[in-house]
Amino acid sequence: MKTLIVEDDLVARFLVKDFLNEYGPCDMVADGEDAVGAFEIALDKDAPYDLICMDILMPRIDGLEALQRIRAVEKARGIKGSDEVKVVMITALDDAKNVINAYYRGGATSYIVKPLDKRKLLEEIRLLGLIKKKL
Repeated sequence: MKTLIVEDDLVARFLVKDFLNEYGPCDMVADGEDAVGAFEIALDKDAPYDLICMDILMPRIDGLEALQRIRAVEKARGIKGSDEVKVVMITALDDAKNVINAYYRGGATSYIVKPLDKRKLLEEIRLLGLIKKKL
């Protein structure tokens, strides 16, 4: 499983990487703009990401805007349905408006509220079919 971790907090970035490292390569970026760029580069190299774990509140462009741009890139390239990258939004924002925006406006696959723990993240990824290991 190839993962892109998008998080402006350095400690949180490395925490997610530590959680997921055993399941495959993990790239990390610090904001939404770099996330869109990394996503496009991976597609151009025919080595797309299987999973993106993305914070919502970030500098330059936030996670919701980045997710919309990623979905637009997929649409423009004819990627749809089950071939779209799985995106888990990870955020401290626990209000209904942000959940609705992440799913319906942004096209998120899943949503996890911080504080993040390994078991919760891995279970979410297992439910998405990206890892087989029962927790």
